[in-house]
Amino acid sequence: MNLKPQDVVVAVKLVALEDRRWTYLQLYAELFISASEINAGVKRLIQARLVAKFDAASSSVRPIRSALLEFLVHGVKYAFPAQRGEITRGMPTAHAAPPLNLAIAQSDELPPVWPDPDGASRGYALAPLYKTVPRAARLDARLYEMLALLDAIRDGRARERKLAEKKLEEILLKS
Repeated sequence: MNLKPQDVVVAVKLVALEDRRWTYLQLYAELFISASEINAGVKRLIQARLVAKFDAASSSVRPIRSALLEFLVHGVKYAFPAQRGEITRGMPTAHAAPPLNLAIAQSDELPPVWPDPDGASRGYALAPLYKTVPRAARLDARLYEMLALLDAIRDGRARERKLAEKKLEEILLKS
């Protein structure tokens, strides 16, 4: 079993749903990842002990928040390292996106962006965890925030990483 980048996107979406019930069709419509790939991803996440079934009678799962936090903070940057690209138009991410863009003064350097023809910002390309991330992030501000924080961990400087880790911890471990 090997986790795939889209599995991380699915796990983060489950956190964004805040324990609300969901269906594979709903995740497909909101993440633009096929229902079969979401199903396979959920199975890999269960096997990795990052999510667990919370109702034996149904197929619904919830994130194991402490385990997921540990993986997001310490594992994702190694399993799915950031890949920078050329200057492009796209959607701001990492320290250029909420919530870090409010905490970190923006420099004259071009910001990291997910390449996206509908994006309004110009910056250096930072490949998203999965190709549909910009579309999914436009539909869900909470998902966008968490994926941008992950990019700050994957690609940021020490200060950006520490702030992103702290913010992810606040989101994941809140009760």
